[in-house]
Amino acid sequence: MSLRLIEGNEAVALGAYSAGCGFFAGYPITPATSIFNSMLGLLPPTGGTVLQAEDEIAAIGYCIGASMAGQKAMTATSGPGISLYSENISFAIGSEIPLVVADVQRLGPSTGSATKGADGDIQFLRWGNTAGQPVIVLAPVDVADCFRLTMEAFNLSERFRCPVFLASNKEVGQTRESLDLEAMETPRVLERKTAPEGEGFRPFAFQREDEAPAFLPIGGSTLVRQTSSTHGEDGYITADPEEIERMQRHREAKVSAHVDSFAFSEESLDPAADLVILSYGVTARSARDALAWCRSEGKRVSLLVLKTLWPVPQALIREKTRGAKAVLVAEMNQGQYAPEVERTVPDREVRFVGKMNGELVSPYEIKESVDAWFAE
Repeated sequence: MSLRLIEGNEAVALGAYSAGCGFFAGYPITPATSIFNSMLGLLPPTGGTVLQAEDEIAAIGYCIGASMAGQKAMTATSGPGISLYSENISFAIGSEIPLVVADVQRLGPSTGSATKGADGDIQFLRWGNTAGQPVIVLAPVDVADCFRLTMEAFNLSERFRCPVFLASNKEVGQTRESLDLEAMETPRVLERKTAPEGEGFRPFAFQREDEAPAFLPIGGSTLVRQTSSTHGEDGYITADPEEIERMQRHREAKVSAHVDSFAFSEESLDPAADLVILSYGVTARSARDALAWCRSEGKRVSLLVLKTLWPVPQALIREKTRGAKAVLVAEMNQGQYAPEVERTVPDREVRFVGKMNGELVSPYEIKESVDAWFAE
């Protein structure tokens, strides 16, 4: 049956399964546990593996090991778990290990409120590695996005040999909606580029700085070296500044140089709009209602919903806000993404509307900010 009434977390699991995920490890945590539960129903009956780890650090470690052995792997957690993941996230970045991490965000800081949503991890996802190197972060708005963007996350992880985050939250992950899988347009499933077997394999060799290396799994007939230390193309530890710098530039370029190819978004643009509302995640749903309300009163307003947050899709933001005088960033935190928009469009006024107290940002609050701007 193609039409299902499911929650966002279930859709994430279905998207992972459809993308070819064969390994999942996790530790129960509200509000992400139903991804774990759904994967238990999907993977073992079809030959996949699901492990309950002893803690979050072990969970992501299992996934890294499975990925190095050639499996498509995913884990899911919330804010406290993401904090514990950070060392292994750095390992996955430095050793170019494909991995998908679903972060079903809840209100923080620290333990926070386990049953309240927020988008407070947005900056942490980008900067929570010890090199500050770029990562890919996708943000679903609804159940359909949870399915489709999870598939995209796996494709991007395989294509660029890097961790990819799905920045969901409690409200998106635990809201039930109808999903017609047969009617959906879904991406073609991609696999990581493999190298020929044989002696002399260089596990981190690349043809161009902005390309990911070809892959061979550990444990096969060809020796594959892996290390979390600084290394050259051959996988041996190195202290050569030129070689270290070359590898650092490569890990940045292979992601940042291609952001325009995965700058997912939706929009409702008015060419004559003076103000653009920019939003993401569950707050984008309030922004849609606020947009309709403003337009019913004759206000010329546009809406841009970002579904790729990191790397910042600068070309997209500049194009979609061209001609506007101001951008209103609506997000479910204390203004974590608004500074990125300010840096991207420094010639426009950027305002922020949002909160992080366990309540959703309402259409009225967004409209109130729009009205205030027009009244000035």
